[in-house]
Amino acid sequence: MYIPRTIETLLPRTLATFPCLAVTGPRQSGKSTMLRQALPEYRYVTLDDPAVLAQAHNDPVYFLDSLGDRCIIDEIQLAPGILSYVKMRVDAERNRNGRFVFTGSQQFGMIRNLGDSLAGRIALLDLLPFAVEEFRQAIPVDSGLELFATSSLTGTYPQLATTPGLDRGLWYTSYIQTYLERDIRSLYDIGSLREFHRFMQLLAVRCSQVLNMSALATDIGVSVTTIKRWLSVLEAGRIIHLLPPHFNNLGKRITKAPKVYFLDTGLACHLAGLRDREQILSGAMAGPLFENFCIQEVVKSFANRGEQPRISYLRTNNSLEVDLIIDTDALRPLPIEIKLTRTPSMSMASGLTRYAGLYAKLNPLDGLILCGTDSRRPVCRGVDAIGVVEFLELLSNNTKITASPPPEG
Repeated sequence: MYIPRTIETLLPRTLATFPCLAVTGPRQSGKSTMLRQALPEYRYVTLDDPAVLAQAHNDPVYFLDSLGDRCIIDEIQLAPGILSYVKMRVDAERNRNGRFVFTGSQQFGMIRNLGDSLAGRIALLDLLPFAVEEFRQAIPVDSGLELFATSSLTGTYPQLATTPGLDRGLWYTSYIQTYLERDIRSLYDIGSLREFHRFMQLLAVRCSQVLNMSALATDIGVSVTTIKRWLSVLEAGRIIHLLPPHFNNLGKRITKAPKVYFLDTGLACHLAGLRDREQILSGAMAGPLFENFCIQEVVKSFANRGEQPRISYLRTNNSLEVDLIIDTDALRPLPIEIKLTRTPSMSMASGLTRYAGLYAKLNPLDGLILCGTDSRRPVCRGVDAIGVVEFLELLSNNTKITASPPPEG
């Protein structure tokens, strides 16, 4: 069963504007399937085919000639040498747009090659696993907490969500092996695969926490430099997202430790050994997993609009914490607390009200408690509680999010 992807709506405008388009994202996020469904008039080839790859390497001119006027070249990172030939063809007819579409699963190396070869001639889109609105087409779920639990148990990769009866544990085990052995080891010097796998497991049980590279290095028995390299590999492969701390001075934002989140809670649960609903909803990792779920969906919402996520978190030396701050189009920060509860209380809004007072000069929007409530309602002056589904619908529609009037009396 094919589920239309939200990002498909960007394709016509993008292809009408640029000669080339690259769709990146993690392996198995549905890049090839989406493009073949959305662009049936394009000739499709994959460089995973050894014969096709050999032709691209040995005779790139003939290879491109054979593809016709419009083509999709899958796994372009396997033959970056053809990009210089693509550039010559694009420059020869700069008024022709939408000619070449590329996909790739290793974002870092791919974007570096594309940036060097096709700067100003190519648009980039990032396709992540199913977002909430896509997942619900495959598995109808109404409440936010049920959506969190189901997607964590099932996983949000398209094949997992659309194939009933699939052995999720076996699928994830195979996915990790493929990711480690085929993608990572062939492109990066990561050292011991066993230690790298252990690193992924430790990240999973520490999801939603401030990243402590020294502690990770000590626990695994490697250097901090190795931890930094491994993190960059996972981030480039769109397995994790590093949420930067919020500072008034944007230049200082990268000097403090980020928080780490997986872009699929199903993978995090698999790595952490969580297999049942009770563990996910009420176990020791329930709160961090729910926060991870909310952050991953915010990141996907931005990606599906073709935008970089303008998000951060706040933690000060006087114990003020805000889980998520979204920089809105109006340049006003939107502070959000994430709580795994159906009944948010006024005490949960204390960080948001403190933030509003301490950072009044930033003119922040009224705060939100993102939780499992069934309907949006005010908690106190300037703070609303809102359910996951309603919040993500507002965010994906780019709707202005403001607080409800305070309760009377």
